[in-house]
Amino acid sequence: MSAENTENTDSPFEISEFDDHRRPLQRALKFGSIALIVFTLISLAIWGATRGVPGVWGVVIGAAVGGGFVLLTALSVLFTANSNVTTTGAVVLGGWLLKIVILIIVLAVIKDMTFYDNTALFVTVVIALVVVLLTEVWGVVTSRVTYVG
Repeated sequence: MSAENTENTDSPFEISEFDDHRRPLQRALKFGSIALIVFTLISLAIWGATRGVPGVWGVVIGAAVGGGFVLLTALSVLFTANSNVTTTGAVVLGGWLLKIVILIIVLAVIKDMTFYDNTALFVTVVIALVVVLLTEVWGVVTSRVTYVG
């Protein structure tokens, strides 16, 4: 049964969107993605105006690394939301290991290249991490779900 379907013909109870345990993660991904897009556009304008094309490349790489990595973690948790805790933990930890290896390879490849601005890259990575993480937390904390304790 999908989350949009609020009628269950076999049960006298109505299923609400608030009963979906994946809802906080979906909101986190939605808000995190929107925040990353907005932040990236603002950063592109600022770094493009101050540092030119190298600043733009620094922002593109930084947003992909900083924001993308945080969003991929939330996506992996959402992907394994209906599995057991062991599977979710293995996917999240394996994903982090894979992302660290990819990060090391990317940084090793671009370290001597001059097509991007180092400062724009660093600032964008740090701010993208913070912005996406904060908006994901806000999306989870402000979501309304059914809680039975």
